[in-house]
Amino acid sequence: MLSVRQNFLETIHGGKPDRFVNQFEFMTMGFDPISMVALGNCPKGETAINGWGVTIQFPEHVPGPFPDTSPEKVVIKDIEHWRDYVKAPPTTAPESAWAPFVEMANGIDRNEVFYAPFVAPGIFEKVHYLMGMEEAMMAFYEYPDEMHELIDFLADWEVACAKEVVSHLHPNALLHHDDWGSQKSSFLSPAMFEEFILPAYKKIYGFWKTNGVEVIIHHSDSYAANLVPYMIEAGIDIWQGAMTTNDLPKLLDQYGGQITFMGGIDNGKVDKADWSEENCMKWTRYICEEVGPRPYFIPCLVAGGPGSTFPGVYECVTECINTMSKELFPTGQA
Repeated sequence: MLSVRQNFLETIHGGKPDRFVNQFEFMTMGFDPISMVALGNCPKGETAINGWGVTIQFPEHVPGPFPDTSPEKVVIKDIEHWRDYVKAPPTTAPESAWAPFVEMANGIDRNEVFYAPFVAPGIFEKVHYLMGMEEAMMAFYEYPDEMHELIDFLADWEVACAKEVVSHLHPNALLHHDDWGSQKSSFLSPAMFEEFILPAYKKIYGFWKTNGVEVIIHHSDSYAANLVPYMIEAGIDIWQGAMTTNDLPKLLDQYGGQITFMGGIDNGKVDKADWSEENCMKWTRYICEEVGPRPYFIPCLVAGGPGSTFPGVYECVTECINTMSKELFPTGQA
């Protein structure tokens, strides 16, 4: 039986895994003091302001926090003068602030699992956090020069932070969030994505890749099948969050060998108040049988980390995947 790490590498490199990689088992997610300041702390049921000056709300009974971009609270009030409004958080932190994160990173056995810093929100999300979704979408058309400048600024800030993370924590993987679509379509057309977003990620992911990171996991729980060629060009190794609306078997036939798809178990179908083991098994079985026991696919809830909105769902899906490994792999082990 292969180790967790060995089975993961066989899966993403087109080898012979002996079971499904089970959700996020192959990595330990970590944080850092710079990102924590930028992200801010907004407990469930409360409102807070993050390091970018964005008002964040986290209502009860929702999966996660989201920005309040009402006119009186939005950060960028005029995209033509965005520099007057956007004040970036610090890109350094005192050594004392790094100490607990370094201790945690040093305690991970990297012969068994990968260590992956968590970065969120990503470039597209930062843009609409700062100015609101509607204004951002219109600005791509009406103010392309300003949007290029803003995105370059945000990408350079990310790289500056990444330099500090690399020098202190020495990660060998990265979990980076940036939602690029709804359940049915990407937010931007492929041409517009290529023009505005791809260059930023080539810069960001290029830096991580040249500084010790072996595996880039990009989270976008959405439809983004039309953006896969740009994911590959950007250096993404795993698209995590790939929903069933993307037609995963078709994507695997077309792009398997260039990128791994991680997801296929839509949270909206299983991660709900009336969740059940039977329903979790239904949708886990559906995607595992539809895709089959082959490389370049990792069954997983599409949410962007090892957990679920409703307690017990993530663990239940983990057991369901173990069951499917036993059924579908000739030498499958749970």
